[in-house]
Amino acid sequence: MPHIPLPEHLPGITGLLEYSQDTAQPIRELTQFLLRGENTLSAGERELIATIVSHNNECKFCTSAHTAAADLLLGESKTCKIIKQDIDKAEISEKMKALLKIAKMVQKSGKSVTKEAIELAKNNGATDLEIHDTVLIAGLFCLYNRYVDGLASVTPADPGFYEYLGERIVNHGYNRLPQGYDHLKNK
Repeated sequence: MPHIPLPEHLPGITGLLEYSQDTAQPIRELTQFLLRGENTLSAGERELIATIVSHNNECKFCTSAHTAAADLLLGESKTCKIIKQDIDKAEISEKMKALLKIAKMVQKSGKSVTKEAIELAKNNGATDLEIHDTVLIAGLFCLYNRYVDGLASVTPADPGFYEYLGERIVNHGYNRLPQGYDHLKNK
């Protein structure tokens, strides 16, 4: 049960963002820019960063939501499963492996990021902007994970919910739906 009254038809982050639309707006804009804006990292790769951080923060809602979105964007589900267990075994570029490792360091503490990790990413083709964006996405998802879990937002157990949410994220991004979310009251 959430620690504050939230819209019952909106579990997870959506209910929190609806609860306080004033604080939600800048967070949504930043998330939309970072995860769907023009970038040399694909939207799927950026969703992998959100997934690995959420997974390591043990935020079930965010892990499930961003795994679903990454799976859709990548067109397969194997990569997310593997990175949660061992990044090095994933069939992704060495650059992406290095960036995901940086994201995991940020998840622990910003001070955990080492010069060696940055050099490894650069040596594997990561640009300064890609490293910057990785660190910022990782920090942003630490905020989201703590927001969802800190207010005990509802975390649905039904995997079908996350399939729907993943599709919504892929198709509409992180902006508030123009029509709001009242249509979800019947689901």
